[in-house]
Amino acid sequence: MMSSPQPDHQPTIPLPPAPPLGPSSRSQVPAFQVMTILGRVAELRAAGVDVVSLCAGEPGGGAPAGVSARAAELHASGRALNYTPTLGIEELRTAIAGHYARWYGVDVDPARVAVTTGSSGAFMAGFLAAFNPGDRVAMARPGYAAYRNILAALGCQVVELDAGPAVRFQPTPALLEEAESVHGPLAGLILASPNNPTGTMATRAEMAELAAWCRERGVRLVSDEIYHGITYGSSDGIGAADRADTAETADAFDGIDGIDGADADGAAGAPGDRAGVERGVCAWEYSTEAMVISSFSKYWGMPGWRIGWMLMPEDLAPAIGGLSGSVSLCPPAPAQYAAVEAFSEESYAACDAQVAGFARARALVLENQARLGWTDAAPADGAFYFWAKPGEAMLARYGTSTAYCEALLEQAHVALTPGTDFDTAHGEDYVRLSFAAGYDAVAEAIERIVAFQRG
Repeated sequence: MMSSPQPDHQPTIPLPPAPPLGPSSRSQVPAFQVMTILGRVAELRAAGVDVVSLCAGEPGGGAPAGVSARAAELHASGRALNYTPTLGIEELRTAIAGHYARWYGVDVDPARVAVTTGSSGAFMAGFLAAFNPGDRVAMARPGYAAYRNILAALGCQVVELDAGPAVRFQPTPALLEEAESVHGPLAGLILASPNNPTGTMATRAEMAELAAWCRERGVRLVSDEIYHGITYGSSDGIGAADRADTAETADAFDGIDGIDGADADGAAGAPGDRAGVERGVCAWEYSTEAMVISSFSKYWGMPGWRIGWMLMPEDLAPAIGGLSGSVSLCPPAPAQYAAVEAFSEESYAACDAQVAGFARARALVLENQARLGWTDAAPADGAFYFWAKPGEAMLARYGTSTAYCEALLEQAHVALTPGTDFDTAHGEDYVRLSFAAGYDAVAEAIERIVAFQRG
């Protein structure tokens, strides 16, 4: 009887060690310091510490009453909150389009409006639709950190424009041409007006010039307009910085106490409109090839509702719709239904009253700049931020704005943001104070800061 053949026994070759698991290289972007500081603020408050938080751009007044009432009705009704259309409910898209006719005289097709999960969702979908890995996208420095971080994570090359006081912290064609001569052709430009953190605004002439420059060179203009409506200038499109001889310090604007050219309620125009006040220049007034991004978070006081929008260039609309359907499915349904009420006359009037409150807090900061010893301040023409150096004595004592802000929070219990979030070159010399929390919070913070700096 023949035995069955025995299988060959091959020596076992050990597999090479598996590479360690870990995050992708493109995910390695700097932490957003504002969120880290907010976490520490929450810890201190949970421990019973009275913290005055002026680190985040969070309006203290909340959503307009009509928006909150609509949300309460919606939840009380027991209605199922299912998915909505990817780019938002028709009623809200139509209301947003009407807002552009009201404020800017721009006729917007509701089909070109994409409702998004905050402006952050708009930036993500818009950047994905507009730019390829390796594309060069320019932005002003100082500027909002999330632009830089999202673009870097998507594989784009961020080209920072050194936009200092001489150009009121805004990009110019000369800076763009200089950037192209060094880095090569640009694919995009991000323009923020009002700017975070400096509060400066592009004039009408500047917006027109930048839109034309981008159009002539095939550069996609991305206009961040989330702070529109929170402005303190005049209807000629010229903010406080343009009316002064220099933008190097906010001392030049001590005479600007509140809102120029109108009272808080608005003396003319539609109810809730502030007569004579430039709410901001919309890029679509000059080019519908621009991507316009906005949000309910700032003027309407709804940061936690996570609802924003984008005006889509015609050539990008299909891509944005397709991407949004895969990335987010739809914006939050309850926020969409409630946000329709943001465009009522009552809501506009309530928001303008809140802006008048910001103006009082802004004036208080400007009045106390010398007492604080802060220098090289940017003019806060819009938004609700004050960008300045904490003074030579404080920088000498602490070395960096990060160390200064850490000590201020732990010892005086005032939260500010170090400039490193916004300026990769000079941020350790600057801090950002948000006066969105209101007059009383700012007044208390100033007293604490002055006492802390004397210690």
